[in-house]
Amino acid sequence: MNKTKAIQIIGTQRSGSNLLRVMLNQIQDIDAPHPPHILKRFFPLLPKYGNLNDTHNFKTLIDDVCKLIELNPVPWEGFTPDREKIRLLCTSNSLIAIFNAIYSLKATATNSTYWCCKSMFNVQYAEEIETSGINPLYIYLYRDGRDVALSFKKAIVGPKHIFHIAKQWKENQEKCIQLGKNISSNRFFSICYEDLLANPEKILRELCVFLNISFSSSMLDYHISNESLKTASSGKMWQNLSKPVLKDNFNKFLKDMSYSDRTLFENIAGSTLLKLNYKVDLNKQEKSFSKEEIENFNIENELLKQKITLNACKEDLNKKQAQLNLLKEITNRNDVYVNL
Repeated sequence: MNKTKAIQIIGTQRSGSNLLRVMLNQIQDIDAPHPPHILKRFFPLLPKYGNLNDTHNFKTLIDDVCKLIELNPVPWEGFTPDREKIRLLCTSNSLIAIFNAIYSLKATATNSTYWCCKSMFNVQYAEEIETSGINPLYIYLYRDGRDVALSFKKAIVGPKHIFHIAKQWKENQEKCIQLGKNISSNRFFSICYEDLLANPEKILRELCVFLNISFSSSMLDYHISNESLKTASSGKMWQNLSKPVLKDNFNKFLKDMSYSDRTLFENIAGSTLLKLNYKVDLNKQEKSFSKEEIENFNIENELLKQKITLNACKEDLNKKQAQLNLLKEITNRNDVYVNL
């Protein structure tokens, strides 16, 4: 099997990562499937598998990860994960090795040079990725956190209270910024979402230079591609992928975010907004919150999540349910695994 190279998109969801993914997927050299979020979902579950040096335990983990892919709401068409090929390709008995093997096999199946994972939360596992030897090229895609917050409040995934969204956004951006300082500059490329909207061809050409691949005008025609149409039809969160670039899809918070929510966001993440050259017009002073305030935020967040679920499109929920059922089954599993 030809050795493939890795691209990892990092940042925070609701920042245009699916847009960038389908743009990149238009290049023959890049295979960028919709992510099942392998690392985010399975790292917390690893204690359930016992010692992965035991062959049975490791094979069980591989099988469960493959099931997650097979249940993905946006199918990986033309690719069925082969459990034995994945095991043989793994350079160690680890989740990171399974992740790399699966994406490598997927890219090989389409004769691509690169595989691209857009599971942006993987910045939380940058240390594990770096020590694994994958050596990916990182694309840090960032968007004004206040617009990210508005998007999260309407989505069926993620936190719903501004306090929680702001904390998550700030933590992710700070990790990305630090990673950019810690690794070679020839492996780290930053894209401002608002710049991508304003001048997509310019940004994509610069990105192609970074990736050492040829720019193709088909990247701008992503909205008519099979991958975009398939993703757009798989959930309302992604429906804009069937449209050309929405050049005015920024600064929505100026009109749609309440004064109190904007103040709260900037109280938590104002310094990070400034680092990324966003204007902070309200109170720039970050502040701490009492235990009582945080507990109230937690309660409100859970209520808002319940409300979103109740009002969500049933079809969208059903498409996600199969993966959630799998993860619940693993969590509740009483199998005895070997701990050497």
